Amino acid sequence: MISQSTIDQVFETSRVEEVIGDFVQLKKSGSNFKGLSPFSDERTPSFMVSPVKQIWKDFSSGKGGNVVSFLMEHEHFTYPEAIKYLAKKYNIEIDETEQTDEQKEAANARESLYLVNEFANEYFQKILFKTDQGQAIGLSYFKERGFKNETIKAFNLGYSLDDWQAFTDEALDKGYQLEFLEKTGLTIVKEEKKFDRFKGRVMFPILSMSGRVLGFGGRILKTDKKAAKYLNSPESEVYQKSKILYGLYHAKKTIAKEDNCYLVEGYTDVIQFYQTGIKNVVASSGTALTPEQIRLINRLTKNITVLFDGDAAGIRASLRGIDLILEQGMNVKVCTFPEGEDPDSFAKQNTLNELTAYLESNAKDFIQFKASLLIKESKNDPIKKAETIRDIVNSISKIPDQIKKEIYIQECSRIMDISEEVLFSTLAQINKKERQDLNKAYQAQQQKAFDVVKPKTQSRKIDLQYELERKIIEILLLYGNKTEDFEDLVLKEDEEGSLQLEPVVHNAKVFEKVYLDLQEDEMQFSNPKFKSLYYSIIDTLHQEPDFSTRNFVSKLNQDLAEEVTTILMEDERYDLHDWERNNIIPKEKNHGIAQLVNQTILTLRCYLIDKKVAEYQNETLRENTNSKAILEDVKDYLSLKMLLSRKLGKVVGAKA
Repeated sequence: MISQSTIDQVFETSRVEEVIGDFVQLKKSGSNFKGLSPFSDERTPSFMVSPVKQIWKDFSSGKGGNVVSFLMEHEHFTYPEAIKYLAKKYNIEIDETEQTDEQKEAANARESLYLVNEFANEYFQKILFKTDQGQAIGLSYFKERGFKNETIKAFNLGYSLDDWQAFTDEALDKGYQLEFLEKTGLTIVKEEKKFDRFKGRVMFPILSMSGRVLGFGGRILKTDKKAAKYLNSPESEVYQKSKILYGLYHAKKTIAKEDNCYLVEGYTDVIQFYQTGIKNVVASSGTALTPEQIRLINRLTKNITVLFDGDAAGIRASLRGIDLILEQGMNVKVCTFPEGEDPDSFAKQNTLNELTAYLESNAKDFIQFKASLLIKESKNDPIKKAETIRDIVNSISKIPDQIKKEIYIQECSRIMDISEEVLFSTLAQINKKERQDLNKAYQAQQQKAFDVVKPKTQSRKIDLQYELERKIIEILLLYGNKTEDFEDLVLKEDEEGSLQLEPVVHNAKVFEKVYLDLQEDEMQFSNPKFKSLYYSIIDTLHQEPDFSTRNFVSKLNQDLAEEVTTILMEDERYDLHDWERNNIIPKEKNHGIAQLVNQTILTLRCYLIDKKVAEYQNETLRENTNSKAILEDVKDYLSLKMLLSRKLGKVVGAKA
């Protein structure tokens, strides 16, 4: 168990904008930061981070919370793991008691997969550096590739003994269960036999964005026609290769800083570039590039430079990946290396200055690259040239930005020596066909939905009680500890004996005013979340004079934390849309706090009276009676409603 003092220190030290900035590219927006949601596919930012409140809110998915909840949502950490991650990031010493065997067994299945992978990672590194076979075979291979010791350690490279069960036996001996060794793919189980998947291979651990070991890639060193040269961990609950980029953990900060990401194919390409000094590089690990992988990069930068070796056939096959990048609204450049060279070998033979200069001078815009590549293939064949032009226009059609489309059409016209009119016409045909295909798919989907159930159109009804209860929670969170002059209206007889509303001013804290007013009328919250939050806030405000929303949110469960962050970040929607640029200035919340409190509570009182009167009327109709007692109660409530309405009218009309 981690001590409370360590947890408190972690919350006090960590900065939500710094932590989230490791995973999402954030841009300043007033006093806040905004970026693309890491939880959904979007092109317009709906993700907000508040350094002042130390919370975040994702308006597209509804998720929100503090720095720990972000790590739990994004990286699937447990609470203790999130605390440990932050402690490591901010160099905080962790005070904790050692876990018992029972606590280890209680870890859920997903966590067990991570634990097995972490053990394997440490085991393979130990074998590489501390065994004769590891040094003679594995370490020698890495040295031949030109990797230095510090680079090998930085990427946690390792070696798996050329033995059928060496790793499996060691893991079982350390208490790890065969079930999870098999699920991670580290051990292959066939009937009564079990053996190591990565036997006799150098090991490349594949890390998540936060540095957790998700799986492994292994390269065989001996010549064996029956064995694959490279072997990856199989798909598991923690490892989905289509959603992972090799090297992203090491590259993320530099990608955001340089505002560019180099995309290569293999593990050694990434490592060699990193060692040379170019650290904003990731690999698709030999798989075809996927939209999920592109979106990982999109969170950090809008610019990708794809690096190809001199293999023309391989380049041609990889062009589809460029179209996928364009579909995500990103900017793409392409750089090829001389024939016979790849990113690994070229980086190994050149200094940082030479490599940087080569990349800068040889990186071409995707359309220039694609045109030059395809035009070589078509040569003087008119039919092939027409196909080439259509291929290029088809790529341009993937771009969501209309201005970029037009610029690329002009560029294509210049390179291919063809009129812009023809290209725009071709683009329109492609777009029209895509729209028709989408419409057909949509209509088929709609027809299927109608076949199942005919939807009923209903107008959305506002739940006034919900909105008022939510407003009370918002008032308490933002202004609960503020002291205000509250003007209450009381009934007094004038000289003629008539009842008049006269103002009486008293000074009080906002939370005391709210609490006493609600107690006076015995008003209860109908929404269970708001009810729980109300009593929790009131209790905290009573006990802690220096009430902090940051500390308050850190102690809530995830469900309530999301509700609180939604309330606290509501105004940040204005920042997302830049309304001030259109001369729409939102009203400041702290404008007339006392008036806001009185108005909200009086409105809630009036609403509850209307609700009570309606209940009495329904009761009278059900029982078909004119009960005198019920009618008297209704009359009293209506009189009270009239009085409260007069008070409310004066409050609303008062100057803030």
